[in-house]
Amino acid sequence: MGKPVFLIQGGCDIGSRPIDLHLKGFKKIGIKIDENTSNIVCKCDKIISTEIQLDFPSVGATENLLLASVLGTHEVMIKNAAMEPEIVDLADFLNRMGAKITGAGTNVIKIRGVKELREISYTIMPDRIEAGTLLLATAITGGEIKLNKACPEHISPILHKLQECGCRVETLKNTIYLKSNGKLNGTEIKTMPYPGFPTDLQPLFTTFLTVCKGTSIVTENIFENRYKFTQELKRMGAKINIEGKTAIIKGVKRLHGANVESTDLRGGASLMIAGIAARGTTKIKKVEYILRGYENLDQKLNFLGANITREEEEGKEN
Repeated sequence: MGKPVFLIQGGCDIGSRPIDLHLKGFKKIGIKIDENTSNIVCKCDKIISTEIQLDFPSVGATENLLLASVLGTHEVMIKNAAMEPEIVDLADFLNRMGAKITGAGTNVIKIRGVKELREISYTIMPDRIEAGTLLLATAITGGEIKLNKACPEHISPILHKLQECGCRVETLKNTIYLKSNGKLNGTEIKTMPYPGFPTDLQPLFTTFLTVCKGTSIVTENIFENRYKFTQELKRMGAKINIEGKTAIIKGVKRLHGANVESTDLRGGASLMIAGIAARGTTKIKKVEYILRGYENLDQKLNFLGANITREEEEGKEN
Protein backbone atom coordinates (compact mmCIF):
# COMPACT_ATOMS: atom_id res chain seq x y z
CA MET A 1 0.00 0.00 0.00
CA GLY A 2 1.17 3.54 -0.64
CA LYS A 3 0.25 7.16 -1.25
CA PRO A 4 -1.14 7.87 -4.73
CA VAL A 5 -1.93 11.42 -5.84
CA PHE A 6 -4.64 12.09 -8.44
CA LEU A 7 -5.45 15.16 -10.51
CA ILE A 8 -9.04 16.40 -10.44
CA GLN A 9 -10.95 14.55 -13.16
CA GLY A 10 -11.76 16.03 -16.58
CA GLY A 11 -13.51 14.46 -19.57
CA CYS A 12 -16.45 15.39 -21.80
CA ASP A 13 -18.83 18.07 -20.54
CA ILE A 14 -22.03 16.02 -20.75
CA GLY A 15 -23.35 16.75 -17.28
CA SER A 16 -22.51 16.33 -13.63
CA ARG A 17 -19.86 13.65 -13.24
CA PRO A 18 -18.84 13.72 -9.57
CA ILE A 19 -16.48 11.11 -8.15
CA ASP A 20 -18.12 11.13 -4.72
CA LEU A 21 -19.22 7.50 -5.14
CA HIS A 22 -15.60 6.49 -5.79
CA LEU A 23 -14.28 8.41 -2.77
CA LYS A 24 -17.04 7.22 -0.41
CA GLY A 25 -16.30 3.65 -1.44
CA PHE A 26 -12.57 4.12 -0.98
CA LYS A 27 -13.14 5.46 2.54
CA LYS A 28 -15.33 2.46 3.39
CA ILE A 29 -12.53 0.02 2.53
CA GLY A 30 -9.99 1.87 4.65
CA ILE A 31 -8.42 4.43 2.33
CA LYS A 32 -7.78 7.84 3.91
CA ILE A 33 -8.43 10.69 1.47
CA ASP A 34 -7.25 14.31 1.64
CA GLU A 35 -9.29 16.57 -0.65
CA ASN A 36 -8.03 19.85 0.84
CA THR A 37 -5.42 20.35 -1.87
CA SER A 38 -5.61 20.98 -5.62
CA ASN A 39 -5.21 17.21 -6.04
CA ILE A 40 -6.72 14.14 -4.38
CA VAL A 41 -4.26 12.41 -2.04
CA CYS A 42 -4.97 8.84 -0.89
CA LYS A 43 -3.23 6.90 1.88
CA CYS A 44 -3.80 3.31 2.93
CA ASP A 45 -2.07 0.75 5.16
CA LYS A 46 -4.47 -2.09 4.39
CA ILE A 47 -7.90 -2.69 2.88
CA ILE A 48 -10.54 -3.67 5.45
CA SER A 49 -13.56 -5.97 5.24
CA THR A 50 -16.76 -4.03 4.65
CA GLU A 51 -20.03 -3.72 2.76
CA ILE A 52 -20.52 -0.86 0.28
CA GLN A 53 -23.93 0.34 -0.88
CA LEU A 54 -23.54 2.47 -4.01
CA ASP A 55 -26.10 5.26 -4.34
CA PHE A 56 -26.07 4.74 -8.12
CA PRO A 57 -24.77 1.73 -10.14
CA SER A 58 -21.74 3.65 -11.40
CA VAL A 59 -19.51 1.75 -13.82
CA GLY A 60 -16.39 3.72 -12.89
CA ALA A 61 -16.97 3.42 -9.14
CA THR A 62 -17.62 -0.31 -9.40
CA GLU A 63 -14.44 -0.80 -11.46
CA ASN A 64 -12.33 1.29 -9.09
CA LEU A 65 -13.59 -0.56 -6.03
CA LEU A 66 -12.90 -3.91 -7.68
CA LEU A 67 -9.33 -2.88 -8.46
CA ALA A 68 -8.75 -1.45 -5.00
CA SER A 69 -10.09 -4.53 -3.21
CA VAL A 70 -8.43 -7.49 -4.90
CA LEU A 71 -5.26 -7.59 -2.78
CA GLY A 72 -5.32 -8.29 0.97
CA THR A 73 -6.90 -10.57 3.56
CA HIS A 74 -10.33 -8.90 3.62
CA GLU A 75 -13.78 -9.47 2.16
CA VAL A 76 -15.61 -6.63 0.43
CA MET A 77 -19.20 -6.68 -0.80
CA ILE A 78 -20.45 -4.08 -3.31
CA LYS A 79 -24.23 -3.67 -3.45
CA ASN A 80 -26.09 -1.87 -6.25
CA ALA A 81 -23.02 -2.55 -8.37
CA ALA A 82 -22.99 -1.75 -12.08
CA MET A 83 -23.83 -4.78 -14.25
CA GLU A 84 -22.27 -3.68 -17.56
CA PRO A 85 -20.36 -6.24 -19.65
CA GLU A 86 -17.17 -4.26 -18.99
CA ILE A 87 -17.54 -5.08 -15.27
CA VAL A 88 -17.83 -8.79 -16.07
CA ASP A 89 -14.81 -8.60 -18.36
CA LEU A 90 -12.71 -6.83 -15.73
CA ALA A 91 -13.69 -9.40 -13.10
CA ASP A 92 -12.89 -12.27 -15.49
CA PHE A 93 -9.49 -10.72 -16.17
CA LEU A 94 -8.71 -10.27 -12.47
CA ASN A 95 -9.91 -13.80 -11.64
CA ARG A 96 -7.63 -15.19 -14.31
CA MET A 97 -4.81 -13.38 -12.51
CA GLY A 98 -5.76 -15.08 -9.24
CA ALA A 99 -8.34 -12.73 -7.74
CA LYS A 100 -11.44 -14.10 -6.03
CA ILE A 101 -14.43 -12.15 -7.33
CA THR A 102 -17.98 -13.47 -7.56
CA GLY A 103 -21.24 -11.89 -8.68
CA ALA A 104 -19.94 -9.72 -11.52
CA GLY A 105 -22.83 -9.07 -13.90
CA THR A 106 -25.29 -8.91 -10.98
CA ASN A 107 -25.94 -6.01 -8.61
CA VAL A 108 -24.02 -7.66 -5.75
CA ILE A 109 -20.30 -8.35 -6.13
CA LYS A 110 -18.11 -10.05 -3.53
CA ILE A 111 -14.33 -9.75 -3.42
CA ARG A 112 -12.07 -11.88 -1.23
CA GLY A 113 -8.61 -10.39 -1.05
CA VAL A 114 -5.63 -12.46 -2.21
CA LYS A 115 -1.92 -12.07 -1.50
CA GLU A 116 -0.81 -11.56 -5.09
CA LEU A 117 -1.85 -11.57 -8.74
CA ARG A 118 -0.04 -13.45 -11.49
CA GLU A 119 0.92 -12.34 -14.97
CA ILE A 120 -1.38 -13.55 -17.77
CA SER A 121 -2.28 -12.94 -21.40
CA TYR A 122 -5.89 -11.83 -21.94
CA THR A 123 -8.11 -10.77 -24.85
CA ILE A 124 -10.57 -8.04 -23.90
CA MET A 125 -14.23 -8.04 -24.96
CA PRO A 126 -15.42 -6.34 -28.18
CA ASP A 127 -16.23 -2.63 -27.89
CA ARG A 128 -20.04 -2.58 -27.80
CA ILE A 129 -20.23 1.19 -28.32
CA GLU A 130 -18.08 1.02 -31.44
CA ALA A 131 -20.23 -1.86 -32.70
CA GLY A 132 -23.35 0.26 -32.15
CA THR A 133 -21.70 3.21 -33.90
CA LEU A 134 -20.94 1.18 -37.02
CA LEU A 135 -24.44 -0.29 -37.07
CA LEU A 136 -26.05 3.15 -36.79
CA ALA A 137 -23.77 4.57 -39.48
CA THR A 138 -24.99 1.78 -41.75
CA ALA A 139 -28.64 2.23 -40.78
CA ILE A 140 -28.71 6.00 -41.35
CA THR A 141 -27.22 5.62 -44.85
CA GLY A 142 -29.48 2.76 -45.96
CA GLY A 143 -26.59 0.32 -46.14
CA GLU A 144 -25.69 -3.24 -45.24
CA ILE A 145 -23.08 -4.56 -42.80
CA LYS A 146 -21.89 -7.78 -41.20
CA LEU A 147 -20.01 -7.30 -37.93
CA ASN A 148 -17.77 -10.18 -36.89
CA LYS A 149 -16.30 -10.70 -33.41
CA ALA A 150 -19.22 -8.76 -31.92
CA CYS A 151 -21.50 -9.68 -29.02
CA PRO A 152 -25.20 -9.16 -29.86
CA GLU A 153 -26.25 -9.68 -26.24
CA HIS A 154 -24.27 -6.61 -25.14
CA ILE A 155 -26.28 -4.25 -27.39
CA SER A 156 -29.63 -6.01 -27.57
CA PRO A 157 -31.62 -2.80 -26.76
CA ILE A 158 -30.07 -1.10 -29.81
CA LEU A 159 -30.74 -4.08 -32.06
CA HIS A 160 -34.39 -4.26 -30.97
CA LYS A 161 -34.90 -0.54 -31.58
CA LEU A 162 -33.25 -0.74 -35.01
CA GLN A 163 -35.69 -3.51 -35.89
CA GLU A 164 -38.59 -1.37 -34.65
CA CYS A 165 -37.42 1.39 -36.99
CA GLY A 166 -37.48 -0.93 -40.01
CA CYS A 167 -33.97 -2.36 -40.23
CA ARG A 168 -33.38 -6.03 -40.87
CA VAL A 169 -31.23 -7.47 -38.07
CA GLU A 170 -29.91 -11.03 -37.77
CA THR A 171 -27.57 -12.32 -35.08
CA LEU A 172 -25.42 -15.34 -34.37
CA LYS A 173 -23.18 -15.91 -31.34
CA ASN A 174 -20.43 -13.51 -32.45
CA THR A 175 -21.94 -11.90 -35.55
CA ILE A 176 -24.44 -9.11 -36.23
CA TYR A 177 -25.94 -8.55 -39.68
CA LEU A 178 -27.90 -5.39 -40.47
CA LYS A 179 -29.55 -4.16 -43.65
CA SER A 180 -31.34 -0.84 -44.00
CA ASN A 181 -33.37 -0.01 -47.09
CA GLY A 182 -33.75 3.63 -46.08
CA LYS A 183 -37.49 3.27 -45.32
CA LEU A 184 -37.28 4.01 -41.62
CA ASN A 185 -39.83 4.81 -38.94
CA GLY A 186 -39.36 6.73 -35.71
CA THR A 187 -39.47 5.23 -32.23
CA GLU A 188 -39.02 6.09 -28.56
CA ILE A 189 -35.91 5.39 -26.45
CA LYS A 190 -35.00 5.98 -22.80
CA THR A 191 -31.44 5.65 -21.53
CA MET A 192 -30.90 3.51 -18.44
CA PRO A 193 -28.05 1.67 -16.71
CA TYR A 194 -27.27 -1.74 -18.21
CA PRO A 195 -29.13 -3.77 -19.37
CA GLY A 196 -31.14 -0.75 -20.49
CA PHE A 197 -30.44 1.49 -23.48
CA PRO A 198 -26.85 2.81 -23.12
CA THR A 199 -26.39 6.55 -22.72
CA ASP A 200 -23.21 6.41 -24.84
CA LEU A 201 -25.25 5.41 -27.89
CA GLN A 202 -28.04 7.90 -27.32
CA PRO A 203 -26.43 10.72 -29.39
CA LEU A 204 -25.85 8.37 -32.32
CA PHE A 205 -29.34 6.91 -32.16
CA THR A 206 -30.81 10.40 -31.87
CA THR A 207 -28.91 11.34 -35.02
CA PHE A 208 -30.25 8.24 -36.78
CA LEU A 209 -33.80 9.20 -35.76
CA THR A 210 -33.50 12.60 -37.48
CA VAL A 211 -34.04 10.85 -40.86
CA CYS A 212 -36.73 8.43 -39.65
CA LYS A 213 -40.33 9.08 -40.67
CA GLY A 214 -42.63 10.56 -38.07
CA THR A 215 -41.93 11.84 -34.56
CA SER A 216 -39.47 10.18 -32.22
CA ILE A 217 -38.98 10.83 -28.51
CA VAL A 218 -35.66 10.37 -26.68
CA THR A 219 -35.35 10.57 -22.89
CA GLU A 220 -31.86 10.95 -21.42
CA ASN A 221 -31.88 9.73 -17.82
CA ILE A 222 -28.13 9.62 -17.11
CA PHE A 223 -26.39 12.86 -18.19
CA GLU A 224 -28.30 16.14 -18.17
CA ASN A 225 -26.11 17.93 -20.74
CA ARG A 226 -25.93 15.18 -23.33
CA TYR A 227 -27.99 17.09 -25.91
CA LYS A 228 -25.40 19.76 -26.77
CA PHE A 229 -24.66 18.04 -30.09
CA THR A 230 -28.25 18.57 -31.25
CA GLN A 231 -27.56 22.27 -31.84
CA GLU A 232 -24.96 21.20 -34.40
CA LEU A 233 -27.39 18.74 -36.01
CA LYS A 234 -29.85 21.59 -36.49
CA ARG A 235 -27.24 23.27 -38.69
CA MET A 236 -27.57 20.21 -40.91
CA GLY A 237 -31.34 20.48 -41.16
CA ALA A 238 -32.41 18.25 -38.27
CA LYS A 239 -35.66 19.14 -36.50
CA ILE A 240 -35.09 18.62 -32.79
CA ASN A 241 -36.75 20.29 -29.82
CA ILE A 242 -35.25 19.81 -26.35
CA GLU A 243 -37.53 19.93 -23.31
CA GLY A 244 -35.56 19.15 -20.16
CA LYS A 245 -34.29 15.61 -20.44
CA THR A 246 -36.47 14.88 -23.48
CA ALA A 247 -35.69 15.38 -27.16
CA ILE A 248 -38.58 15.49 -29.62
CA ILE A 249 -37.42 14.70 -33.15
CA LYS A 250 -39.40 15.19 -36.33
CA GLY A 251 -37.88 13.17 -39.13
CA VAL A 252 -36.64 14.89 -42.30
CA LYS A 253 -36.01 13.32 -45.70
CA ARG A 254 -32.33 14.19 -45.70
CA LEU A 255 -29.70 16.12 -43.78
CA HIS A 256 -27.42 18.55 -45.59
CA GLY A 257 -23.72 19.25 -45.17
CA ALA A 258 -22.58 22.08 -42.87
CA ASN A 259 -19.67 23.32 -40.77
CA VAL A 260 -20.15 21.86 -37.29
CA GLU A 261 -18.18 21.33 -34.09
CA SER A 262 -17.80 18.33 -31.80
CA THR A 263 -19.10 18.99 -28.31
CA ASP A 264 -17.96 15.70 -26.78
CA LEU A 265 -16.89 12.17 -27.75
CA ARG A 266 -20.21 10.55 -28.68
CA GLY A 267 -21.71 13.81 -29.88
CA GLY A 268 -18.75 14.15 -32.24
CA ALA A 269 -19.23 10.60 -33.53
CA SER A 270 -22.89 11.39 -34.14
CA LEU A 271 -21.83 14.30 -36.37
CA MET A 272 -19.62 11.92 -38.34
CA ILE A 273 -22.49 9.58 -39.14
CA ALA A 274 -24.73 12.57 -39.88
CA GLY A 275 -22.07 13.83 -42.28
CA ILE A 276 -21.83 10.59 -44.25
CA ALA A 277 -25.63 10.52 -44.59
CA ALA A 278 -25.97 14.19 -45.54
CA ARG A 279 -26.07 15.71 -49.02
CA GLY A 280 -22.94 17.78 -49.60
CA THR A 281 -19.79 18.24 -47.53
CA THR A 282 -19.66 18.39 -43.74
CA LYS A 283 -16.63 19.80 -41.91
CA ILE A 284 -16.19 18.88 -38.26
CA LYS A 285 -14.01 20.87 -35.86
CA LYS A 286 -12.57 19.63 -32.56
CA VAL A 287 -12.25 16.04 -33.79
CA GLU A 288 -9.87 15.33 -30.90
CA TYR A 289 -12.98 14.39 -28.93
CA ILE A 290 -13.73 11.64 -31.45
CA LEU A 291 -10.16 10.45 -31.88
CA ARG A 292 -9.65 9.80 -28.17
CA GLY A 293 -12.60 7.41 -28.01
CA TYR A 294 -12.36 5.46 -31.26
CA GLU A 295 -9.49 3.76 -33.06
CA ASN A 296 -9.40 4.74 -36.75
CA LEU A 297 -13.15 5.32 -36.96
CA ASP A 298 -12.72 7.31 -40.16
CA GLN A 299 -10.86 4.42 -41.82
CA LYS A 300 -13.51 1.92 -40.76
CA LEU A 301 -16.31 4.10 -42.11
CA ASN A 302 -14.37 4.62 -45.35
CA PHE A 303 -14.06 0.83 -45.64
CA LEU A 304 -17.87 0.73 -45.51
CA GLY A 305 -18.15 3.28 -48.31
CA ALA A 306 -17.89 6.68 -46.63
CA ASN A 307 -15.70 9.47 -48.00
CA ILE A 308 -13.87 10.97 -45.01
CA THR A 309 -10.54 12.80 -45.10
CA ARG A 310 -8.61 14.11 -42.13
CA GLU A 311 -6.84 17.48 -42.22
CA GLU A 312 -4.24 16.85 -39.52
CA GLU A 313 -2.54 20.23 -39.55
CA GLU A 314 -5.79 22.11 -38.90
CA GLY A 315 -7.40 19.54 -36.61
CA LYS A 316 -10.33 19.16 -38.96
CA GLU A 317 -12.13 16.28 -40.52
CA ASN A 318 -14.28 16.40 -43.67
